[in-house]
Amino acid sequence: MIQRANYIVPYFNNQLRLDKPPLTYWAQVTSYRIFGESDFSARFPSAIAAALIALTILAWAYRIGAPAAGWWAAIIFTLSLQTFVHAKAAVADMWLVLFMTLAHWAGYELLADSSPTAGHDAPRRLRSVAHYQRARWWLIFYLSLALGFLAKGPIAWIPLLTVLATIVLARDWQLARNFRFLLGILLMLAVVAAWGIPALIQTQGQFFTVGIGRHVIGRSLATMEGHGASSFGMYLLLLPFYFVTIFVSLFPWSIKLPWLTSQLWRQKKSGINNPGYRAITIDNYLLTGIAIIFVIFTLVSTKLPHYTLPAFPLLALLLARHWQQAATVKDQGSSFRRLATSTACVWIAIALVVPPLVARFFPAYQLFRESRALLQTNMQFAAIEFEEPSVVWYFRSRLQTFLTRLNKKNAADFMSKPGPRFIIVPTSVVQTLFPNQPQSTFSTRGFNIPKGKQVDLTLVLKRE
Repeated sequence: MIQRANYIVPYFNNQLRLDKPPLTYWAQVTSYRIFGESDFSARFPSAIAAALIALTILAWAYRIGAPAAGWWAAIIFTLSLQTFVHAKAAVADMWLVLFMTLAHWAGYELLADSSPTAGHDAPRRLRSVAHYQRARWWLIFYLSLALGFLAKGPIAWIPLLTVLATIVLARDWQLARNFRFLLGILLMLAVVAAWGIPALIQTQGQFFTVGIGRHVIGRSLATMEGHGASSFGMYLLLLPFYFVTIFVSLFPWSIKLPWLTSQLWRQKKSGINNPGYRAITIDNYLLTGIAIIFVIFTLVSTKLPHYTLPAFPLLALLLARHWQQAATVKDQGSSFRRLATSTACVWIAIALVVPPLVARFFPAYQLFRESRALLQTNMQFAAIEFEEPSVVWYFRSRLQTFLTRLNKKNAADFMSKPGPRFIIVPTSVVQTLFPNQPQSTFSTRGFNIPKGKQVDLTLVLKRE
């Protein structure tokens, strides 16, 4: 985007990248402008988004009169394993989660303001909400849906389903009056169209056919990139996937999920109505949002553990409310503090110690580190059977050319052309492809994470 001065259509390795809308790239461009191009700059926006999610959870809890639970919920979300991983990854997920959380919060505020019985615990504050305050929540709701789409596509519109499901389950159609759905959806689509129409024009409609057709509909109906079931029987077997992986993704807080389930079940059976109807309403709303997210991704064929991340803020707030209330009654808050402190120490230790130790297992980084003294800005470079984005990321920091994807048949022709160049090939075929050429070579063994397999690679380099 920076090189092309085109902030509408993303490119990667000089080719259209139609997988995702551009909001995450815009954030990374801003980070590049401030800090320069580096791993840190690419990852920093995700950390900012995660911090804003934690603040959103805290503010939401203050609004429902549970500030202590808000602090607990923010800590639970921040120190969950999936958050620890994705809050420093150069991906779109944290921005999606941020805007979905804002939309869920705004949706709850509009529902609470619409219900004459929802405010028994704080009637004056809720019933004195002025027109401009309702308009503010309405605007936040639909702008968040639009920005969430610009982060990762139509999955960001799940809060609309949460609101509609809440209204249907409550059997109270008056709850819909503050949403003005038609006007709001038109506003949301107008914001998306401000980017989408120029993007469709520039790509001749490819952004829709690839971005929506392949990466939304395709992922829903079929397994993509090996992530999911390859047969209908395996699809059925993987239906409980997220209900199992949540115990890893939400670790260490997942140890409290069985307890939370029993608490909610006892509450439902007893029909407890205090400390007020609103407390039950927020529980039902959070449970509805969590259930919809888990059900949708359970039905989708392509599966990855982090797909349910948008449910984590809701789950953190639900867990924190009940845990904090139980701790207050039984004076067991110290268990939460011990777990939070120990988890923070573990995550910090991992972040500081593990990356340097495991760097040698990442082949693209190792090949770049070993060869960078010989790299020239005008070098052509290619790869066979290893075309991971990390190759482009590391070598493009020194080169002005782009990665060429080759097969074994044209590798020798590529290296015989004039000018400095290099090629990355499986080590096992180096002697076959280049039996008599005195090239500089750098070999490494590592783990190809996207493919989930061990690889042996050699970089063959020609200086002139």
